Amino acid sequence: MDRDRGGSEVRIRHRGRIRHTLLPMAPMLPMDRRNFARLSALALAATQVPSLAQDPATGQRPIGYAAIGLGTISDIFMRACAKSATAKITALVTGHPETKGKHYAAMYAIPESSVYTYETFDRIRENKDVDAVYVGLPNSMHREYTVRAAQLDKHVLCEKPMAISSTECSEMIAACRTANVKLMIAYRVHYEPTHLETQRLIQSGALGQLQSFEGGFGFDAKPGQWRLTRKYGGGGSLMDVGIYPLNETRWLTGEEPAAFTAVTATRDHASGRFADVEQTVNWTMKFPSGIVAALACTYGANMPSFLRIHGDKGSLEITNAYAYQGVHLTSLGGNSHVDITSQGDDTMHFQIEAEHFANCIRTGTAPKTPGEEGLHDLLAIEAVYKTAGTPIA
Repeated sequence: MDRDRGGSEVRIRHRGRIRHTLLPMAPMLPMDRRNFARLSALALAATQVPSLAQDPATGQRPIGYAAIGLGTISDIFMRACAKSATAKITALVTGHPETKGKHYAAMYAIPESSVYTYETFDRIRENKDVDAVYVGLPNSMHREYTVRAAQLDKHVLCEKPMAISSTECSEMIAACRTANVKLMIAYRVHYEPTHLETQRLIQSGALGQLQSFEGGFGFDAKPGQWRLTRKYGGGGSLMDVGIYPLNETRWLTGEEPAAFTAVTATRDHASGRFADVEQTVNWTMKFPSGIVAALACTYGANMPSFLRIHGDKGSLEITNAYAYQGVHLTSLGGNSHVDITSQGDDTMHFQIEAEHFANCIRTGTAPKTPGEEGLHDLLAIEAVYKTAGTPIA
């Protein structure tokens, strides 16, 4: 929960976030597209309200991020920050300073002196315009650049999976704790209005006692991608797309899985894509309460992302669940009806999480998705692979 630092602007931001996450227990109320569109707009607007960081009386500036790695996901993150009043891209770290570096520097008015390579990264310590880094690198590079950034006194927003082993996750947490900097893992689902509404409905008791989850996510991975190598990806589809339903079931139950079954499989032996990692994973997780989740992921088919949640009083389904826009929540049964779709473009999730972390840095509060959240996912992922007979750690 964000602390109130004084001033109505921060309190408005605080209340805007809380109405989606900590509503009291109550029966599920009907919600149509018009009402949810209004709530979604309020949630995003709350993140855009000027905060103490921009108070003209103090002259404070937005929180500055250095984007490390300028691939597709970093491009979305940078576009999201360009729309923000409280988060700004102030530096770049890239292996291609003459091409990508110059392109993005011109786009975001970043001086040449704030474009770094991986070899010159440590100079970022002296850049007072950089408060935090955004780690959008291949999975196997997350640990190195999180630890290095912490040692340079920069806060860290790291993409998921947090790392390629639970050991690396623990090292990242320890490095940030030692340096007294904040570490947040970019679980955008935890900040997205439709998923937050799902959490609210579950916590309200609208579904009754939770019984089970079904979920999946996949795409047809093209040859030559770093994610198809164990060196950079750490594993296959589970590390990349399977982590979404895995993490959300942990989040929505509020429990850590205690027992697993799992199988990995590869059908495509002709293209050579899966010489290093598995193509498909199906697994189950049993939670201490008795809730069971049956989940799947693949690199071999365009599997639409979804999550179904079943309770003894009703069920919900999220379709387009892990897409960047158009997340759709519907009721599948029970006494109440819900049918809502999130608003906003593909930058919305990223803007909300960037502003949440910026607010944590300004106010000295803990992020909703700290390093420990990433560590618990890696512990579960390792258990799935071990159960399937293909351990990664």
